[in-house]
Amino acid sequence: MRVVVTVESRYTRTPDGQVWTSAGPDYSGWTRYLAHFDRVRIAARVLDVATAPVGAVRVDGPGVEVWPVPYYHGPREYLLRTLAVRRAMAASTDDGDAVILRVPSVLGTLLANRLDRLRRPYAVEVIGDPYDVFAPGVVQHPLRPVLRHWFTSRLRRQCRAAIAVGYETERHLQARYPASVSAPTAGVSCVELPPAAYVPQPRTVERARGARTIISVGSLDQLYKGVDTLLAALAQLAGTGSPVRAVHVGVGRFRGHLEQMTASLGLTDRVTFLGWLPSADALRAQLDAADLFVMPSRTEGLPRALIEAMARALPAIATTAGGIPELLPATDLVPPDDPAALAIAIHQMLTDPIRMTTTSQRNLHRAHDFSTHTLTPRRDTFYRAVRDATEHRQPVRSQVP
Repeated sequence: MRVVVTVESRYTRTPDGQVWTSAGPDYSGWTRYLAHFDRVRIAARVLDVATAPVGAVRVDGPGVEVWPVPYYHGPREYLLRTLAVRRAMAASTDDGDAVILRVPSVLGTLLANRLDRLRRPYAVEVIGDPYDVFAPGVVQHPLRPVLRHWFTSRLRRQCRAAIAVGYETERHLQARYPASVSAPTAGVSCVELPPAAYVPQPRTVERARGARTIISVGSLDQLYKGVDTLLAALAQLAGTGSPVRAVHVGVGRFRGHLEQMTASLGLTDRVTFLGWLPSADALRAQLDAADLFVMPSRTEGLPRALIEAMARALPAIATTAGGIPELLPATDLVPPDDPAALAIAIHQMLTDPIRMTTTSQRNLHRAHDFSTHTLTPRRDTFYRAVRDATEHRQPVRSQVP
């Protein structure tokens, strides 16, 4: 049986037909489906290019193919290519395929609508929360309230209609987007860290004699990662004479805006925007060189960047957005959009070496819940449930542990 998986990733394709990604799972990440399905087809946007981008990795390979959907970026380009996109999604699956929709997703919704009309089954993997993504202050769009209601309602319907539902979180998304009572469910994060991601032991932190370095990681395509909130917090810390420097890893269209904000706050000598790093090892080196990881997000599912930082035994301060409270205790959390609370939390953590040592130990221990050894059995159980439910064309009555 073939499994078709929809994703919102944007891939590139070179003239030799090979498909590449600069962010997201590479070929090895997709081969996990091959333990339970004969073949994997990924339905995603594909842009033809002359050469692969620097640092890109292969997506396709033996047993894994990419079904190209006309490339678009943003609502305007989507509207211009709507008919071609719909045709591509309609042709992406055949009767007898297992289908897993990674949602919320425009492409996933297009395919779900078609499969509902044909009375064909599909499973979903809930990897984000549109209720938070379209919350006030997160996305600047005149139709934000309408989009929030539409995407949230649509996702709830998809979860109720699905033959099986996997969730990125352990509790958060399950509560807001419940599956039908007869569908198997699983809390299985798509964040799966290899052994190389982990340091062998936690940190022992001593009182600082110079400037501490904090690090944040995330896309700058929107402001939902809260980097502007972090900059405002750093300005407050600078006003108290606290010697804190910050590094941000990530790219996106708001980088220029945030660099201008950095200059206006007088933080140019304290903040460095590194852009995106070419490899996992390069990111790990930056995490290892930092003293504290900060995630000031306005919305999140279960953030990979935070888990990767925890795997380096890095103490962390984050907001209460999305599934973050499943990773960190309340003592290490602050509300989103609250620079004053964030500044206080950063200062209190950095000036308490005993707390930082204890936090390092706890974070490293929690990060091991996202190791390949831990997640593989749970993921295998979910994929078996999807295959069984597809073959029988009816919901499976048992619950996935």
